[in-house]
Amino acid sequence: MKTMLRVSLAFALGGAPALVAQQPAAAPAPAIPAVVDSADVKTVDGIMRAIYAVISGDSGVRRDWDRFRSLFAPGARLIPTGPRGQGRYGIRMLTPDEYATLAGPNLERTGFHERELARRTESYGPITHLFSSYDSKRRASDPAPFARGINSFQLYNDGARWYIVSIHWWNETGETPIPEGYLTTENH
Repeated sequence: MKTMLRVSLAFALGGAPALVAQQPAAAPAPAIPAVVDSADVKTVDGIMRAIYAVISGDSGVRRDWDRFRSLFAPGARLIPTGPRGQGRYGIRMLTPDEYATLAGPNLERTGFHERELARRTESYGPITHLFSSYDSKRRASDPAPFARGINSFQLYNDGARWYIVSIHWWNETGETPIPEGYLTTENH
């Protein structure tokens, strides 16, 4: 209790800068990839169009992974969620580089077109959260998707451009259909 009182008193009397000064220096931030297309990061709509476009393409078509990387903030994560059996679920945390390395060959081999069906957006200051409902097809011309789901995007704007901080997603199942309200666009 006395230690907590001293810490509280130190902050109240202006001791906070001394405590901060005692912290080890932060590691330098990872380099931000060069922007491939400035239109991709000017607006929320631009970055959303870009992320869906860059992962989509027919079989045999190489994706522009430099453009993909340029959409993300340093330290960003892609987080698929999936069943682990017996009613349990798990996540996998991937960097943009890991996603490109692990998913890229399959996307390019089998073909993959993902499109946004609807979006729910909430923003506060420089941060924005989106629930982006999607469907996935092997070819854009396929009559029906092989998957649907919701991508949960965390975005931020540093005053000059938008960045993707994370994409966390879940594919629709028979037990978890996309709620009707997430199939229409709504902004807050």
